[in-house]
Parts: sequence; structure tokens; C-alpha cells
Amino acid sequence: MLERIFRRVRGLRDREREKDGEERQRLRRWAVRPDGWRAPQGYENGILVEGGGRMLFVAGQIAWDADQNLVGEGNMTKQFVQALDNVLVVVADAGGHPEEIVRMTIYVTDKKAYLNAAKAIGEAWRSRIGRHYPAMALVQVADLLEPGAMVEIEATAVIG
Repeated sequence: MLERIFRRVRGLRDREREKDGEERQRLRRWAVRPDGWRAPQGYENGILVEGGGRMLFVAGQIAWDADQNLVGEGNMTKQFVQALDNVLVVVADAGGHPEEIVRMTIYVTDKKAYLNAAKAIGEAWRSRIGRHYPAMALVQVADLLEPGAMVEIEATAVIG
């Protein structure tokens, strides 16, 4: 299912690139790394965007499949991966690319489970997004709205 969506989106992106390739080249992004601060790992302190673009605000995505069935009950890695894939599908459907995500907030119900799964989560991240890291925050919450959900990801992208 996800592959079919990505194929459809790639076709849309190819047409979009032909149409507005010049506009995309004007949009520039820089990581903000204050002098004297230790380099962050797995996120950026800030992302500066110049040159316009369209802003996309992605609602919190949990580990639902396309039929809104929870994926990976009790498994932080599987839930994170599905929630991240859902964010990427929304970004792609809006004509964007993973590297155009400039901000992300990750809500987890169990910080220890997240930290224990960090290596597998990092591998999944790099296989989908590479070494692009937006400004990010990780927030532990008491609970999420959907029973059994352990992670929810919201994002902001500047597409252009």
C-alpha cells in the first residue's frame, strides 16, 4: 500500500518538478547551529528557510495503517516507523519531500521504551529520510487519544 502511494506521489513530483523546478531552487534551508554549542545528534536546533515556499502543517500521526488499524501494538519501533511513514505520505501527497520537513514533535508514552528502541528507530529514519534532521522535540506524555498508541508525530514542512 505504502509503495503504491509513493509511486503515485513520485509521478506527481516529477510533473511538479518540471512545472516549478526554478521556484524550488530558490528555496534554501540552513541548519542553525549557535557558536559554542555542542553539535546536536539526530535533530537540529533550528532550521532557517529562505525564499518562500508553501507551509504544510501535518497533524499528529500515530501508527495507523490506511484503514485506521493500530500497527505494532506494544512495540515502540513498529509504531514509530508507521507514524513516520504516515507523516511522509502526507508530505508527499502535498508535493513535498522528506528534506522539506523543518520541524517535528514526537510524543511518546514511554521515554524508556523510546530510548531502548533508539538504534532501530535511527536505522528506520535513515532508510527513509537519510541524514536530514529537522528541528525536533521529544515529549513524554501520560497517554495518547488512541488506546494502545505509544507514539504520535506531528511535523511542519516548507514545500517549494
